[in-house]
Amino acid sequence: MPLQPTALSHEWTTLQNNYEQYERSALLVKLAAVVLCVCGFALAMPYELTGGIALLLWVQESIYRTYQSRLGERLLRVEALVQRGAPATNACQLHTEWLAGRKGSLGLLSEYLSHALRPTVAFPYAVLVLAELVAYLG
Repeated sequence: MPLQPTALSHEWTTLQNNYEQYERSALLVKLAAVVLCVCGFALAMPYELTGGIALLLWVQESIYRTYQSRLGERLLRVEALVQRGAPATNACQLHTEWLAGRKGSLGLLSEYLSHALRPTVAFPYAVLVLAELVAYLG
C-alpha cells in the first residue's frame, strides 16, 4: 500500500527543491565571479574593480549558503518528525523556528562570515582576490 502524502512530506519536498535551487544559484554566482574576473583581466580593468566584484560575489554566495543552511536544518527536523510519525501540526514551521532561534544582527553577520570561510564557498573567490592583489602589487 503506497504512503499517503502528508503535510510534512509536502514540506520536505518543497524544502528539498528549494535547497537544490540555492545550490544551483551558488554555483552560478561562482561562475559569474570567474567570468567577470577573467574578462576584467583581459580588458585591463582596474584591479580594485575586479577584486571588488569578486569580494561582492563572495559575500553574495555566503548569503545564499546561509539561507540554504536554514532550509537544511529544517529538512533534518522534518525528516526526524516523519520518522517519529509526528502529526501534521508540526509542518510548515520554518520561519517560526528561525525566529525563535534568531541571534540578532551580529549573529546574522557571524553566520554569513562562517559560511564565507567554508572551503567550498571560499573557492574560487579567495584565489580570484589573491590573483587581483598580486596583479595590483606587481
